[in-house]
Amino acid sequence: MGLIRRLRVTQRAMKRAMLGVSLRDQIRNMEIRRRTRVTDIAQRVAKLKWQWAGHIVRRKDGRWGPKVLEWQPRTGKRSVGRPLTRWTEDIKRVAGSRWIQAA
Repeated sequence: MGLIRRLRVTQRAMKRAMLGVSLRDQIRNMEIRRRTRVTDIAQRVAKLKWQWAGHIVRRKDGRWGPKVLEWQPRTGKRSVGRPLTRWTEDIKRVAGSRWIQAA
């Protein structure tokens, strides 16, 4: 979520630069989005993630892509703190554990 937030901030800055609008003009983000007609970066990232997941799952030629999705590391000791969220966990949260069949 931190990366998505940073991408959204960057996208809004680019849109303001395209329109020649500064933050001092106090124009709402919705108005800037309406003027530029550019899709939200979070929606685009989610769409590309789903396309990638479907592409990887449909591969049947024995390459390592689908194998990596199911791989669990066995290194012995775990690092301190919450584990990082993987792409498959994010997809499972949205589509459920049977996301491979859905793809």
